[in-house]
Amino acid sequence: MYPITIPGRVITLRELRPDDAADALAIIGDDRVTQWLSFDSRDHAAAVAMIEGAVTRAQLAPRTEYYLAVADAEDRMIGFARLGLTGHQAAKLGYAINADHWGHGYATDAARTIIDYGFQELRLHRITAAIGPDNAASIAIANRLGMQYEGRLRDHVFTNGAWRDSLLYSILAREWIQAAG
Repeated sequence: MYPITIPGRVITLRELRPDDAADALAIIGDDRVTQWLSFDSRDHAAAVAMIEGAVTRAQLAPRTEYYLAVADAEDRMIGFARLGLTGHQAAKLGYAINADHWGHGYATDAARTIIDYGFQELRLHRITAAIGPDNAASIAIANRLGMQYEGRLRDHVFTNGAWRDSLLYSILAREWIQAAG
């Protein structure tokens, strides 16, 4: 199942490519974005390493993650979406959008598209998302997509020089299929 392309409503999810490094840096090198992620802003070398690692891991069999570019209509990377496979039919959801593209529904579409792929194609049973308590936009996305709040993970990630809690959300395959039906 490599390479994959998954059309969304307004975006397309596709495999990351080496030529995405500059666009990746515009995301993971921007404090406006990384304040909401589980890692600090990164430099160009780290962006290149992130892309190279994702490209290599995408070709593993069995595949352990789906780390995909969120591409606009011109196939330019404006974000990323990730399902990290965590156990028996389970995955962790993550995503980020370039701050200059916030407010257009791209994150919602990317999350919806990769969740649907996880349940329909990968036959997952459960998908979780750990969201920073102050990240109102991602909490709204989780709620909009039917994810259920499960609780608070205390001092879950160390980022930007401090420990941060995460709010855990999840959705099960039967809930996703019910909502879609």
